[in-house]
Amino acid sequence: MLTLDIDDFMLELKDGAFKNVGPANKQATIKLYDVEGVDVREYGDKRVKLAFEDEQGSEVEVALFPEQLEALSEGLDALREESDIVD
Repeated sequence: MLTLDIDDFMLELKDGAFKNVGPANKQATIKLYDVEGVDVREYGDKRVKLAFEDEQGSEVEVALFPEQLEALSEGLDALREESDIVD
């Protein structure tokens, strides 16, 4: 299941094209639940891309720099040590 929450978001549809309406101060939160597939690959010269897909084909991709990937790895290691969720 994919949820998308966009604050202060409005689009104009004119002649088959979408156009942003209002100021450029939009914020979004995207959540993907019930992930069925995970892919990790190189992205460009300096980043790693994580791709997550649910059973309905919704997909979220996240590109991380090495220091962000290291922080993620450390967080997962800490979770493994401190929680019963990850065994």
